[in-house]
Amino acid sequence: MAEHEESSGGVPPLDEEAAWAAIVAGYGQEPADPPGARPFRPIENLLLPEEDVKPAAGPVPPADPASPAAPEPPAAALGSSVVFAPGVGGAGAGPRDHSLADPDDSPGTAKDEGHFVPPEPELPEADTTSKFAWLAVVGGPVLLLLAVLLQWEMTWWLTTLGVGGFLGGFATLVARMSTGDDEDDDPGRGAVV
Repeated sequence: MAEHEESSGGVPPLDEEAAWAAIVAGYGQEPADPPGARPFRPIENLLLPEEDVKPAAGPVPPADPASPAAPEPPAAALGSSVVFAPGVGGAGAGPRDHSLADPDDSPGTAKDEGHFVPPEPELPEADTTSKFAWLAVVGGPVLLLLAVLLQWEMTWWLTTLGVGGFLGGFATLVARMSTGDDEDDDPGRGAVV
């Protein structure tokens, strides 16, 4: 390994081998807490007031499944500002522990109160002209598609019936569309500015 020279400013060079040796020698040891740090509080002691908590002497061994369950921690003192995640600390119920009240089935209450079922819409009756126009709009392309799939000979009458039926039906439907001009005088459609 190459020798490092002293850097400017009077700082001695870093001895990498000594640093690695110190890291390896201290492997597995927990570093000391910085000054002023509060001790770690295990989850069993979270509900206890701050002054009653004694720091754990060492790592807590995992719970043995054969041993009895740990006792429930005491409830937090009144006025405590300790906030727990949902499910931590069995003292209070959280929002996920809420259940709905049973419905009141007494005869005095209405069963369908607040429930609205919209009526079935009534479609207007189609006249014969509209029915034939829709048959031509849909039937013309279907006829041409069948002619191609079944490899029929494309004669002049088959092409005229397919293309002409589509165009004629489409033109009929567009011509029969209502413009809505007669409904503009209706005062019941809202405010007029």
